[in-house]
Parts: sequence; structure tokens; C-alpha cells
Amino acid sequence: MPDRPTERPVTPVLTLPGYADSGLDHWQSHWERADPACRRVVQDDWLQPRLDVWLAALDRHVRACATPPVFAAHSLACALVAHWASRAASPLRGALLVAPADVDSPAHTPDEVRSFSPVPLVPLPFPSIVVASADDVFVSPERAAAFARAWGSRLVMLPGAGHINADAGFGPWPEGRRLLAELTGGRP
Repeated sequence: MPDRPTERPVTPVLTLPGYADSGLDHWQSHWERADPACRRVVQDDWLQPRLDVWLAALDRHVRACATPPVFAAHSLACALVAHWASRAASPLRGALLVAPADVDSPAHTPDEVRSFSPVPLVPLPFPSIVVASADDVFVSPERAAAFARAWGSRLVMLPGAGHINADAGFGPWPEGRRLLAELTGGRP
């Protein structure tokens, strides 16, 4: 009797919005509606983020996953991932880090997110891709490239993509799904 092919378990994707959450038209929201493997990490307070509270919520979500997840982080949540990786013992399959906000820069950061500074600039212990834009108001291209180098991430620089959110025209964002598939080993 021939062996049946074994199905690989679906890799859970935890979407991590940044400051003020991600609205209905944001690519994270589109992905969650289209793919049951994508689940949002909901924070208690999106407008007064505290690093310790956000880390605890993220850690609870990771521990609830049956297999190591992939993160799909946006903006402030990229700093959250860097902090989590520097402290966590839980395995992670990878991280898509989109439009990392420069929380170390007073020019880019409201006081509400100061607890996320300084961002750890150490290699991440999992595969990662940083997606940035040449005209993002929350991070310079040079700083985004410095994050990618420090974290050991592949850098994808998009021309004229703003903050890579709904306001910049990034709804379903199929190109982002293809990048995510590189980390999950699945199809976009």
C-alpha cells in the first residue's frame, strides 16, 4: 500500500499592527479576512502603547500557536518584534517587518511610544524581511536599511510607497503576500 502524502501543518501568521491599530482597509486586515491562518494580536490600548504590556500580549499569542508562527508586523510593531526576539525563548518561523517606525528618532515618534526606544539592534534569531519605502515619513531609507542590517534581514525597498498602509494604497497587497509566503513556505 503506497504511503499517503502527509500534509504539512498550516503555519500560523500573527499580524501585529502598530500605533493606533490597522483599519479595515489596511493590508493586515485584508489578509486576516482572506486567510484563517492570519490572526491579529490585539492590544489593550492602541493609543497609549506600553512595551511591557504589548510584549506580554504577543507572548500569550505565540504560546497559543500549535506550531511556530510567522509575524507580519507593521510600523511600531517592528520594534515590538525586535524587543520580543531579544527576550523570548519561544521559537518563531520568521517575520515580515513592514515600514519599521524609527521610535528612536524624536522627529518620527510621538511621546506615547517612547517605551519602545531604544530598538534592539541585534540579529534576529529567525529569518526576516524588512519592507520599507523611500518616502516613509516615519523612517528614513537609511535608518530602515540600518535596521535590516542589524537584524540580519533581507531588505526590500519600495519606491514611493509611503508608510505602506491603507492611506498609501496598500489594501490586499499581493506582493506582500508573496514575501510572507517566503517565510511560511506556503503559497501567497
